[in-house]
Amino acid sequence: MFFAKKEDNPSSETVVLPLLPLRDIVVFPHMVVPLFVGRERSIRALESAMKSDKMIFLASQRTAQQTNPTEEDILEVGTLGQIIQMLKLPDNTIKVFVEGRKRGFIRNFLENDRFFKVEVLVREDEISEREIELQALVRSLKMVFENYLTHNKKIAQEFIASVRSMTDAARLSDTIAGQLNLKMEDKQDLLERSSVKQRIEKLLELMQSEVEIAEIEKKIRERVKKQMEKSQKEYYLNEQMRAIQKEMGDKDDFKNEIADLEEQLANKKLPPEPEARVRKEIRKLKLMSPMSAEATVVRNYVDWFLVLPWTEASQSDLTIDDAQRVLDEDHYGLKEVKERIIEYLAVQKIVEKTKGPILCLVGPPGVGKTSLAKSVARATGREFVRISLGGVRDEAEIRGHRRTYIGALPGKIIQSMKKVATINPVMLLDEVDKMSMDFRGDPSAALLEALDPEQNHAFNDHYLDVDYDLSQVMFITTANTLHGIPAPLQDRMEIIRLAGYTELEKLRIAQQFLVPKQLEANGLSGEAISFSNGSVIRMIRRYTREAGVRNLERQISKVCRKIVRRVVSGDIPGGITLEPGDMGKYLGVPKFRYGTREEEHKIGVATGLAWTEFGGELLVVEVALMPGSGKLTVTGKLGEVMQESAQAALSYVRSRAWGLNLKGDFYNKIDIHIHVPEGATPKDGPSAGITITCALVSALTKKPFPNDLAMTGEITLRGRVLPIGGLKEKLLAAKRGLMSRVIIPRENEKELKEVPRRIRKGLEIVSVDHMDEVLGIIFPDIEQTVFPGDSLDVEASFHLKQ
Repeated sequence: MFFAKKEDNPSSETVVLPLLPLRDIVVFPHMVVPLFVGRERSIRALESAMKSDKMIFLASQRTAQQTNPTEEDILEVGTLGQIIQMLKLPDNTIKVFVEGRKRGFIRNFLENDRFFKVEVLVREDEISEREIELQALVRSLKMVFENYLTHNKKIAQEFIASVRSMTDAARLSDTIAGQLNLKMEDKQDLLERSSVKQRIEKLLELMQSEVEIAEIEKKIRERVKKQMEKSQKEYYLNEQMRAIQKEMGDKDDFKNEIADLEEQLANKKLPPEPEARVRKEIRKLKLMSPMSAEATVVRNYVDWFLVLPWTEASQSDLTIDDAQRVLDEDHYGLKEVKERIIEYLAVQKIVEKTKGPILCLVGPPGVGKTSLAKSVARATGREFVRISLGGVRDEAEIRGHRRTYIGALPGKIIQSMKKVATINPVMLLDEVDKMSMDFRGDPSAALLEALDPEQNHAFNDHYLDVDYDLSQVMFITTANTLHGIPAPLQDRMEIIRLAGYTELEKLRIAQQFLVPKQLEANGLSGEAISFSNGSVIRMIRRYTREAGVRNLERQISKVCRKIVRRVVSGDIPGGITLEPGDMGKYLGVPKFRYGTREEEHKIGVATGLAWTEFGGELLVVEVALMPGSGKLTVTGKLGEVMQESAQAALSYVRSRAWGLNLKGDFYNKIDIHIHVPEGATPKDGPSAGITITCALVSALTKKPFPNDLAMTGEITLRGRVLPIGGLKEKLLAAKRGLMSRVIIPRENEKELKEVPRRIRKGLEIVSVDHMDEVLGIIFPDIEQTVFPGDSLDVEASFHLKQ
């Protein structure tokens, strides 16, 4: 360090300032710099400086990677700076303009928990040289700087003009040092030199070194450029020679290729517009050089027209009964989808040309949406092609790239049509709800044309740039939920919901499809091995919990693998029938409890029904009361709608306080905590409204809630019970949970016809319009007073109570 001690220079003074640690930058005196500050301690230091004289001490860190520097991480020599302007940015960082004033040396760090505060020894520049000697140094510095400028064009002209007009040696040296592209160590070295002479000499040395490096780099660039020009020239001449040598042979090959394209066009039946386009492109190709890049582009473009199906269609001799048999062979249940396919085939038998249906199969994972599309293709005698749309975010994936781009191709739809080579395939657009969008466009918007029966006869791919007929394609899309599908796209599709399978349906699917499939896959088809119905039921109840059968198939496969191991080792000599008791030996400890209802009636605990992507579930709502001041707490990772349902439920109970034998001000003396277990699982929706209300009433009146009853329905402030969705899945969850009674909104009663009888069997389903009816069913011993009409007069209830 080149600083003298304080007692050696009587001009020194000591000041106390907030400290701003700097990363990858050194601020010199006479230099105005913008700084972006994001660290909390640094922001507090700036705020402290703004409240006083706007002075702050700027010192660099020893290592820039240190995000929370300590006193040892900060260099002792820095610059006293004055804040010129400070701006708060939207991301909570601060942009500040600081002007360096003088050099300084940190004597002590003062105690301060909020930011660094230091005692700084201020140093003046030391000028001991004669005037004429100083002028010589200034002149030398300017000359070397002018030489440096010839190699560095990034320095602004305004700055160069100001440097040329400077005469003060100290200011000149600091100004130039701040603009040079130097290492941090070299800049800090210059800052620590209080002697102007030493500083200028060091600066001259560094600039001269930079000039020499720049001259060497310039020579290297010129040498490399000459070598590249020579290589390119040689390559061009070689290519020219090769072209001359092969001109005659290539020309004949090119003529033959054009003749082949014309022959294909003559044998291909194309609509008028595509045919005119192909003839035009072939005429253009004849005028091109066979070696040109454009000729390759035109050839590929013509090839696409000639390989695409324009009139070729699959012909099917299958009768309606044959199609029904194929569908039943491949899938159990799914009555609505099968009926829709059979209806389409029946219409096709009568009407010569029909538009292909556009179906959207919506259901939880594992219910057979994708495999059903393959079955439809087999039943209709058509080709099948699948396009996976999960994660697609580029509109060009659907509609292709324009020919102006290098390597352009048609979109996935046209590529799939080329693959199947017929104009009436079954095209599966898988996971249509998993598409996203970015700056390249929205693929779901591109699908609007393809999936619109009124428009897809003239689908326009960007690459082909002519209309292509997709009206005979049978589009089938699949999705887990409709939330990710835009409303205009939903409007173009016929939505068919696939609910989760019942226990009986899973049993039949396993015995008819999954077990034979896994026995064959594991080499057990010739062995006398079978699964009893009880063993499959045990797997369904205790080892899987899903709406589909994907995990059930995995468990069957796991059992088969373990049996294969025993067969190979000789532990199983003959045939075997697996019983429920064998499942623990092959699959281990059961993973799920079958029937999750409460074992006894409990106070403050109500059972509701919820719909998830994987089917229906029982939803337990717990209410706890504590002495307090009327605070309502809702936990269980609930969404906004469900939290609002809890508020509405409490408001309803408060308005019905008199009818429930509660004091009018009961809520002022207690705190209410509503919790929905399995707190790590997000939950939302309004259908738990009546469940929350019953749990509240049970806790407030000390009346137990029946453990064999489940319910679902949205509640209003007036106590009306509104309809809900997913009724079949919810009733299935109630049956699986061993419930005997279920309360549903009356407006959902009409949907019971669509619920299979085997699900309704054993369930007493009660439909209600109003919350008073629900309370009358669950708590018959509470004397309720029902207010006249559907509205509530809260003040009247309080007067009656008094």
